[in-house]
Amino acid sequence: MSLNQYENITVENLDQGITILKINRPKALNALNRETLNEMRTALIAISKDDRVRVLVLTGEGEKAFIAGADISEMNTLSPTEGVAFSQLGHDVAKHLEFMHVPVIAAVNGYALGGGTEMAIACDFILASDKAVFGQPEVSLGIIPGFGGCFRLARFVGFPRAKELIFTGRKIKAEEAKVMGLCLEVYPAESFMEKVLEVAKVISQQSRSAVTKAKSLMVEFSEGAGVHGKVDGESHAFGRLIRSPDQKEGMGAFVEKRKPLFEGL
Repeated sequence: MSLNQYENITVENLDQGITILKINRPKALNALNRETLNEMRTALIAISKDDRVRVLVLTGEGEKAFIAGADISEMNTLSPTEGVAFSQLGHDVAKHLEFMHVPVIAAVNGYALGGGTEMAIACDFILASDKAVFGQPEVSLGIIPGFGGCFRLARFVGFPRAKELIFTGRKIKAEEAKVMGLCLEVYPAESFMEKVLEVAKVISQQSRSAVTKAKSLMVEFSEGAGVHGKVDGESHAFGRLIRSPDQKEGMGAFVEKRKPLFEGL
């Protein structure tokens, strides 16, 4: 698969069945716009059909960001109907990550905020650089997590902690994320991808049929099998908040680099 097939992502097949999908918008801190999400979906469908793939690694270009979130400059122009469709597109990408037949490792090398955390928690587990920063800051923009954070985050950190993170919108560094169970390991930035690939290689050397069967059973036994009924509710709630007074104020304040002044519903 060509590295130059896409505009906003790269897909690289390494030895031993390891594939790296990298978000490649470093100037935008790898933020997710509709074009990038569509490219990710196309790539994930192709990867799912490739029998050579044994492990998939999702990461971001550069050291600053894994995925800094959804592209606010684009999101700020959406209508409520477009907001629902944007959320549904993000959910579709997350679903492909979660239900991929092979293990998917989120290699979080920098900011993973909003949609970045949501894409990471759709993967099987998260390995973090010591520069990683996680968070669901959507409430500061007058919206809610729209790519699955309202139900996937609790699987990693439990409902009370997930509620605290979503209600406050606070950001957490890698070591705190490890303590609360969000990421498995934290590695120095200078050797980060080397460490991630060591883990990927160990998985790739196991029985592919056994690993994929174990994954499918674990997804079935988890809440993953019941995700689809929750997606629609989150997407429509997300869409209803688009163009609300608080959303306009929150995203306007973000663009203007000032603190928002929310007046409520």
